[in-house]
Amino acid sequence: MTPGETEVFHKSWRTRANPAQHEPRPDWSTWLALGGRGSGKTWLGAGWTVEQALDGRRIALVGASFDQIREVMIEGPSGIRALSPQNFRPRYEKARRRIVWRNGAKAYCFSAENLDSLRGPQFEVAWADEFCAWPRPAETLAMLRLGLRLGDDPRLLVSTTPRPIAALRALLKEPRMVESRLPTLTNAHNLSPGFLTHLEGLYGGTRLAAQELDGLIVEGEGALWRAEDLARCRGARPPGFDRVVVAVDPPATAGGDACGIVAAGRLGDRAFVLADETVQGLTPRGWALRAVDLAREVGACAIVAEGNQGGDMVRSVLAGADPPCLVRMVHARYSKRARAEPVAALYEQGRVIHCGAFPALEEELMALGCGARESPDRADALVWALTDLMLGRAGREPRVRVL
Repeated sequence: MTPGETEVFHKSWRTRANPAQHEPRPDWSTWLALGGRGSGKTWLGAGWTVEQALDGRRIALVGASFDQIREVMIEGPSGIRALSPQNFRPRYEKARRRIVWRNGAKAYCFSAENLDSLRGPQFEVAWADEFCAWPRPAETLAMLRLGLRLGDDPRLLVSTTPRPIAALRALLKEPRMVESRLPTLTNAHNLSPGFLTHLEGLYGGTRLAAQELDGLIVEGEGALWRAEDLARCRGARPPGFDRVVVAVDPPATAGGDACGIVAAGRLGDRAFVLADETVQGLTPRGWALRAVDLAREVGACAIVAEGNQGGDMVRSVLAGADPPCLVRMVHARYSKRARAEPVAALYEQGRVIHCGAFPALEEELMALGCGARESPDRADALVWALTDLMLGRAGREPRVRVL
């Protein structure tokens, strides 16, 4: 390589990125990078934008304000200029609110405070930063997408610290959306010594730490689960259990919707969440095979499946997948919140342990009771599993009554 090409290679974000900062898969139209403070979100967004500029693309930059765009996205220590090779540094044209590279690539700046400024312009790619801090995130994102109409494969990168807002939850459900989780811990080697230790000492296990350091979508008003309770419930998996079940929350449609699949075990008066194998977009036979495989893996004595949505079909597809244990159908007679309240009480009592990291499951738990419109498939499956183990007839310990 020439000296210039060598510099481009060593400056490339792909060369220096940690595994969490790479796209989960290549076939995406929207890439959502959710991360805590100092997790490398801006560095990722800036590096990806420079890569698009090297290909001469027309780019949109959208931030919470023009000051934020210039001071963080462009001029900041992890911004576009810092990540551009020396011989490919762009110039900032303040009057036109754009940056221009020598190969003709241009990035135009738009403040989320001015929704109408996105009417008219068109682009090939866009980087939207701190989406959850925008005044009208859903409307602004929709307007931005209407301008992504150039090139063969328009793409949008959204980087943000999450907040429990409807616009973010809707974005997570979109087709062709890929998601990267960037806890601050993954970037600790690039932060000041003691930064994380100090903040964990002050805020560890709190709602603030879950949102700002772990990058989780925390609970909103009316939530049954709190970030503090979920942070305290993580622990080691015991060597054996009294009983293990796999719970299945089937999708309402034949394809597209998620199928909640969660495994849990009971030992004494405690429950242990073992796995979240929730899948999306599979046929009924596809998710049935996944549930049966999990039941074999964890040694389940029963598969508990909700039968409100096509009960006979659910029973038959699970039976056709050759289950290693009993398949038992359960039916919801009460609302999701009413069914979840006793399970949430078990968490408050410290009687549920998560044997691993389950961020997507924990976010759904914190959304229960907050009026979220999407179906909490993972959370529903967990509620069925723990109800069966701890609150149902099967979860009761044998007792001797004296007459």
